Amino acid sequence: MRNIKLTLQYDGTDYFGWQRQKNTHQTIAEIIENVLNKILQGKFKLIAAGRTDTGVHAKGQVANFITGSKMSLTRLRQSLNALLPKDIRVIKVEQAPADFHSRYSAKAKTYRYTILNSYSSDVFLRRYVCHYPLSRLDVQAMRKAGTILVGNHDFLSFKRTDKKTRSTVRDLKEIKITKKGKFIYIDVTANSFLYHMVRNIAGTLIEIGKGSFPPENLKNILKAKDRRTAGPTAPACGLCLMKVKY
Repeated sequence: MRNIKLTLQYDGTDYFGWQRQKNTHQTIAEIIENVLNKILQGKFKLIAAGRTDTGVHAKGQVANFITGSKMSLTRLRQSLNALLPKDIRVIKVEQAPADFHSRYSAKAKTYRYTILNSYSSDVFLRRYVCHYPLSRLDVQAMRKAGTILVGNHDFLSFKRTDKKTRSTVRDLKEIKITKKGKFIYIDVTANSFLYHMVRNIAGTLIEIGKGSFPPENLKNILKAKDRRTAGPTAPACGLCLMKVKY
């Protein structure tokens, strides 16, 4: 048996997230699994590093599965890309150690949230950015706020309320906020993430950037452990899983 590791890219706009769901066939995992089943004549279940939500994209998603097939890795990659829709691509296929697990072997994951901070939107980027046209965001204030979130904290205030989680404590290793022209990039790296955590952080930082409240308020938001104290959930289109570190 071989443990096969896939590195994937996808445009999540037209999909209901990564994970299989009972009421829809339009998820990333189900589409890839169906193609795998056809190529390798079996029934396979992919394990992903991160279960991206509806509308969220990936440039460096990682998934693995177990197979007894002896098909070459090159042929497998070519076959997958030949049958997958054009908005899902397999970038790399590797044989991983037997104990490799895409999710549990990961040491850190980095998500990027992209904001287009300009009066005019861009029709060609509308699927990949959050357009904020109302005012120029204060990036320095956003950076100051970001530093407060770095470290081992209870991020209950930034979790989607209808999702149950055993622990809401996460180790946020880095928040890097970069401005390039009209674009603001929020790169968040952590050991793992809660449901909507990055989008809720992004929405809160946008509120700080437009002056709704000072950066120091983030300390109180963390202490409150109450989703209502943080900013709104930023749109899914601006979020992308960039890379997974093992």
